[in-house]
Amino acid sequence: MGQGRLPARLGLALCLLLLGGSGVLGSHGTARGPWEEEQGPVAEGGPWGRAKYEAVRKHLGAVSALSKQYWRYLVCKVWQEDCEEEKEEKSHPRPGWTLPLVGQNYLEILSAWYCSFGKCCETGDCRIVNNITGFEADLNGQLHGQHLAKEVVVRALHEFLQSPRPQKPLVLSFHGWSGTGKNFVARMVASHLYRDGMKSECVRLFISLFHFPHHKYLDLYKAQLKKQISETLQVCKQSLFIFDEAEKLHFSLLDAIKPFMAHYDNKGQVDYRRSIFLFLSNLGGNIINEVALDFWRAGRGREEISVEFLEQRLRLELQEPAENGYARSHLLKENLIDFFVPFLPLEYHHVKLCARDAFLARGLPYTEAALDEVARMMVFVPKEEKLFSAQGCKSVSQRINYFLP
Repeated sequence: MGQGRLPARLGLALCLLLLGGSGVLGSHGTARGPWEEEQGPVAEGGPWGRAKYEAVRKHLGAVSALSKQYWRYLVCKVWQEDCEEEKEEKSHPRPGWTLPLVGQNYLEILSAWYCSFGKCCETGDCRIVNNITGFEADLNGQLHGQHLAKEVVVRALHEFLQSPRPQKPLVLSFHGWSGTGKNFVARMVASHLYRDGMKSECVRLFISLFHFPHHKYLDLYKAQLKKQISETLQVCKQSLFIFDEAEKLHFSLLDAIKPFMAHYDNKGQVDYRRSIFLFLSNLGGNIINEVALDFWRAGRGREEISVEFLEQRLRLELQEPAENGYARSHLLKENLIDFFVPFLPLEYHHVKLCARDAFLARGLPYTEAALDEVARMMVFVPKEEKLFSAQGCKSVSQRINYFLP
């Protein structure tokens, strides 16, 4: 047992004494009755009687054992030590022994409180879970038609989180048509990196037209944005910042937060190297769709499209002089974006999979005919091929309302 844990464990031991019945144990840890302090052991002919005295002693001995069991349970729960004995207890329980539900609930609360200080968590902060294995599994099961996004995001997050000393924050830019899964993946990142997901105090979501609607207040927006990012970083070193509708962000706002995404110079008071920035944009969607259509017309599968090929096309598209913050800001000029993540247009069978997920999420039965009917409600483009869903899967969950009784 580490020396640093002893004071904390002693404090917890006091709590356990309260849970197991404080005042029950004597100064030497043996079970004693309240009358023993002054009178000593009761004689056989005393007012209590030997039989009643022995019954009380057995009861108090059980309470003492209960306190010890609470302690073993907590040590296993919090520090993952001495668990073998507990496993053996479960497989071969002692006669008459079970951990009372009320006491178990108290211990759950106590261990959660102790863990809130980060003492028993691998990340050192129990708000942060960094479940990349679960993230990858959920992407494989719930994100359809996006082999490139799965590959890039999982690899980027894994390498970044495994790095002991990253030189700069991780900056990912998601691109593609509406409804292809950009918001879905961003929220999934939050839910697998943080215990409370999007509600975590480590996560901040900014929606361009909602949070920064008027250009005449740009100076105010810049000051507020920098302040909110700084405050979040002070509270949580591994922070996640999501910027939705990033193509509508004014370039001066992007430049205002540029220092938080650059290589760490050790001059500032806040260490921002562990933060993650996600930009979600419809920019480049047409280029991505053109590439997917060209592959289809050439008889090649969409899985043959490589990240490298699309990333080159995306960079050229984003650098075109246009009214978008990317082209006019320093994000591209100074190579602050680590990965451009392309989201491909969704085809008919992908929409059916989204419809299936929507039925399952609401606990509703479905048939192949129902999935086909939902998919046929969507608009597909281009006119000749009718290959890609113009809305992706964005309105699928609303469409299944037609099938409700």
